[in-house]
Amino acid sequence: MSNATQIAYLLTSISFVLGVMRLRSPATARSGNMLAGIGMAIALITVIVDYHNFSMLSVGLAVVLGAVVGTVSARRVRMTAMPQMVALFNGMGGGAAALVSIGEWVRAGSTSTAMPVTGGLAALFTILIGSISFTGSILAFLKLQEWITGRPVTYAGQKILNGLLLVVAVVLAIFMIASGSANAGAVFLLFVILALVLGLLVTLPIGGADMPVVISLLNAFTGLAAAATGFLLASNVLIIAGALVGASGTILTLQMSRAMNRPISNIFFGAFGKAAAGGAVAGSDGVVQPTTVEDVATLLAYSRRVVIVPGYGLAVARAQQEVRQLADKLGPRGVDVLYGIHPVAGRMPGHMNVLLAEANVPYDKLYEMDAINPLFPETDVVLVIGANDVTNPAARNEPSSPLYGMPVLDVDKAGRVIVLKRSMSPGFAGIDNPLYTNPKTNMLFGDAKDSVSQLLRAVDEV
Repeated sequence: MSNATQIAYLLTSISFVLGVMRLRSPATARSGNMLAGIGMAIALITVIVDYHNFSMLSVGLAVVLGAVVGTVSARRVRMTAMPQMVALFNGMGGGAAALVSIGEWVRAGSTSTAMPVTGGLAALFTILIGSISFTGSILAFLKLQEWITGRPVTYAGQKILNGLLLVVAVVLAIFMIASGSANAGAVFLLFVILALVLGLLVTLPIGGADMPVVISLLNAFTGLAAAATGFLLASNVLIIAGALVGASGTILTLQMSRAMNRPISNIFFGAFGKAAAGGAVAGSDGVVQPTTVEDVATLLAYSRRVVIVPGYGLAVARAQQEVRQLADKLGPRGVDVLYGIHPVAGRMPGHMNVLLAEANVPYDKLYEMDAINPLFPETDVVLVIGANDVTNPAARNEPSSPLYGMPVLDVDKAGRVIVLKRSMSPGFAGIDNPLYTNPKTNMLFGDAKDSVSQLLRAVDEV
């Protein structure tokens, strides 16, 4: 490897590290993403220039095709479909890592060369983890896109079957390492199929509010697969990039599971969201109290503090711009408008932060759950826009609820709660919310964007 190549890879690694560091804050996330992208471009150009044992035409076509698909997808995707795109792109990364290792294993077998033990372990680990990430992410995409049911799919003996398949995959890997790649063609094919099937089976029972955690964990799997591929190919830059993705994905997964007060094992085997929605609101004998735009506008205009709690319904309605405009109108009236963000609100990690950043909401107005919860008792009005599971008080006081023990936003402790919602249907987890029949809660039914637009006009008339 030439000195120029080593310098290029060093610059790439520095760009990745600094890029990830800047992703820690919404204020610097955009520049961090750009910096990491520049590092990837440097790595790609270096590989193309440094290696000459492939067709430059095919590589050029692949780069152009990938750039076009990525650019068009990123620009045209709606905010509601952003989680699906993240899951799909993540799956492609895991699949790519697995394909590289499959190619290396097959190449060693075709030359009747036994792969070294360390190389064989790296290859098989990459194939297993990368394949699980690939098929698991594809299934997550299908669930989020609602092309298949988003509810957990469970059956008798599911955990035993998954565990058995994993044990069989490990036994096959040990056999292949011991026998050498040249003598394990059929066994290798079975191993790859098992890895792909495992990705489907471990994601099938996932549903409800667990989906952001699963996407984050599959992202960590992709990073680990990339790092293992780096060991296989003796590529330091790939090891660094994979380790960064794997570590950050793992940390994020653990943080979100702690925010839900549920261990990772429970998320994967607990089938959260399995409970079907009932006709009545669980845990409450109250009556739903509808309200009008005029009444809500009056409440907002004469409040001292208003907290807006966004959820997936806000993304569906694409009402983030109108929400920011409403806050801009209330500010000059002396109303302190804040935003309460739950770690697993939406369909992917940071979904609501990205949504509000798109509308140029000031970053200092975004409060995470631990910071905003102590402020609710001193809040006059809370506007809940499309957030269901993360505001459900049954998580605190209803032991029979599947949500019990999950930390939620304590919106019911505010003076008044206004819920903007199309209907009384439950959230993604399929669990009813007793907040809606709380005496302090009023329901403003309708499309969130239309309702907030009406509130903008009504506030002017107060």
